[in-house]
Amino acid sequence: MFINQQIEIDTLPKISSVELKPISKHYFKIIILNKLFVYAVFTGILVVGKFIIEKEKFQDNFIYILGIFIIACLLNFGIAYLAFNKRKYAIRDKDVIYSKGLIVNSITTVPISRIQHIEESRSWLARKLNLATLKIFTAGESGSDLKIDGLPHEEAKQINDFLSTRVDGNN
Repeated sequence: MFINQQIEIDTLPKISSVELKPISKHYFKIIILNKLFVYAVFTGILVVGKFIIEKEKFQDNFIYILGIFIIACLLNFGIAYLAFNKRKYAIRDKDVIYSKGLIVNSITTVPISRIQHIEESRSWLARKLNLATLKIFTAGESGSDLKIDGLPHEEAKQINDFLSTRVDGNN
């Protein structure tokens, strides 16, 4: 006999009761350096444009264009900082939770039973700051299903070992 009972929503565990841990504050340095590089490239393009573009309208308004660009960069830094503080994760007995996003907040939960493999990576800058990225892959997808940037390297190794042991079935 087939039984499919309805579950009362109020009885389900609440994800808001999980204490999520913030990623390393050092990761914000990587975000800032990446943004500064992009801003420097665009500033360089604007300055080169000042000397190449001979249109009078561009020349007359260059200082305003540059000012708007600088204000946009500062706003982007502010938003990046606020969004950075929303990056949090939790490792539980049966799943991994990652929360991010300022305007559009997303919470991703990956059951450990669905994990196919885990990858730990470190860029040159992340190695200098002793950070790592953990990529968690599940079945049927191309690319990682969950990527947690900015973990302290030792912590990333511990999480990798814990999840790998669980995935291998050695509960």
